[in-house]
Amino acid sequence: MAAGGGSPSIVEFFGGEDGYRCGYCRSDTGNISHGMWAHSMTVQDYQDLIDRGWRRSGKYVYKPIMNQTCCPQYTIRCRALHFQASKSHKKVLKKMLKFISKGDVSKVASEEEPMDSHIEDVATCDFAYKSESQVSQSDLTPLAVDQAERVENEDEDSGETKEEGNVQKVESDSVQIRADKDTPVPAEPSHSAKAVHAPPKPGKGADLSKPPCRKAKDIRKERKLQKLLQNQMGTAEGSQLQGDQTFLLQNSKPKTNQPKNIEDFVFVPLPDDARHKLEAEHAPNGPECGYGSFHQQYWLDGKIIAVGVIDILPYCVSSVYLYYDPDFSFLSLGVYSALREIAFTRQLCVKAPDLCFYYMGFYIHSCPKMRYKGQYRPSDLLCPETYVWTPIEQCLPLLERSKYSRFNQDGKAVDEGRLKELGRVRVLHKRTVMPYSVYKKRRKGPSDEASVQQYASLVGQTCSERMLLFRS
Repeated sequence: MAAGGGSPSIVEFFGGEDGYRCGYCRSDTGNISHGMWAHSMTVQDYQDLIDRGWRRSGKYVYKPIMNQTCCPQYTIRCRALHFQASKSHKKVLKKMLKFISKGDVSKVASEEEPMDSHIEDVATCDFAYKSESQVSQSDLTPLAVDQAERVENEDEDSGETKEEGNVQKVESDSVQIRADKDTPVPAEPSHSAKAVHAPPKPGKGADLSKPPCRKAKDIRKERKLQKLLQNQMGTAEGSQLQGDQTFLLQNSKPKTNQPKNIEDFVFVPLPDDARHKLEAEHAPNGPECGYGSFHQQYWLDGKIIAVGVIDILPYCVSSVYLYYDPDFSFLSLGVYSALREIAFTRQLCVKAPDLCFYYMGFYIHSCPKMRYKGQYRPSDLLCPETYVWTPIEQCLPLLERSKYSRFNQDGKAVDEGRLKELGRVRVLHKRTVMPYSVYKKRRKGPSDEASVQQYASLVGQTCSERMLLFRS
C-alpha cells in the first residue's frame, strides 16, 4: 500500500453476481460480494473505499452486497479519543499485567473473540479462484510522457480535456511490512485481591499530625502520567491543541475517582521483580513512520506470541487481522491487541490530528459471535445506502428488526459521493491512461459500459477519477 504522491491505484474489477460459502452462517452460496484486485493502492484511495463499505484481504478488495448477502457486514469504527474501556476490557488488561508481574494467571480458555478472526478465512476461501491476477506487470506500467501515445480529445462534443499517462513503475509488492524496534512497553501488576486490615493496637494508630502515606504504586503512576503528558505537549511543538486532542491530553491527567483509561494500564512501570517482559514492536509514534500496512509484533520474554496486521491511513488505524500462539489464548490476545491499537491510534493523533478513528472491520449483527465489536464504544456504523456514520446505539434497534437496514433516517438523503459522470472514470488501456469517454470509442468488441458503470457506482465518483481501472 503506497502513501500516494507517486504511483496511482490500479485495480481490476470482478463484479459479484455469484454466491460463495459464508464463513459466518456456513451457507454454501449465501455470501455475495463485489470484488476487485488491487495491483497497487494508495492509502487515500483505500481510506475512501473503506468509507464506502469496502475491505481488503491482502490485495483482494471486496464489498458485500448488503441487501442480498446472507450476513450483512457493516463497517464499524471506534472514536478512539473518546473511548472508555469497559469492565470486561479492564479485566483483560489487568489479567495481562498480573501475568507479566506475577506469572500466576490461570490458563482458562478465553471466551473473547480475536479482532477480525474470521475475515481472512472468509475472504481467502470464498474467492480462491480470484486470489491472483493473470495480468503481466508490463501491462500495468503506464507509458511515460516521452513514450506514451498522446490521448487526444476524441469526444469534442463533451469538452473532455486531454489525458496523458505519466505514471511511475508500479512496485511488485504493494504491502509494506514494518516492525521497527521500540522500547519495551512498561506495565503494572494488578492488585485484584483486597487487603484485609486488622484494627490498630492501642497506642499504635496513625499519627494524625503527619500527612497520610501514599502507596509507591500511586507515586510511580503519577510520575509516569506526568512524563507522558509532557512528551505529548512537546510533540505539539508549542501549538495549542484543540478539540479532540485537548480531550486526549486532559484524559491523560490523573483524576480522583475517575474511571481508568487504557493508558492507565499500558503506560505504567513494572515492578523490579516482574516475572515476565512484554514488548510491543510497532511503528514510531507519529506520521513520520509513514502510512501503509504494518505488522505489530508482541514479544513475551523474547518469544513472539502474536502479530497484528494494521493499516495506518489518513484518518484511522484500521485493524486487518490478528494471529497468535494458541498456547497464550488465556490472555485474550484479540481483545488486548485491540485495546493496544486504540491506544496507538490516540498516540498517532497527537502528531496527526485527522488520524483519530480506529476501524474494526465489519460488525455482523446477524452473527452473535461477531457482535463483540459493538462493545468498543463510542462507535459508529456506516449506512449502506448513503455512507454516513451513525452511532451504533441508533442502529441496534433497526438491526433487531431486520438484518439489513438503512441507518440514515432522512428519507430524502442520497449518496453524496455517487457517480455523476461516467465519462470521467479513468482507465488504463494498453499502458495508456485515458478517460472512459475516449476508451469507449477505441474499444473493439462488445460494450463493457455496464461493468464500468457498476464499478464506478460502487467506488464513487472521487475514487473512479483517481484510480486506474485496468482494461485489457
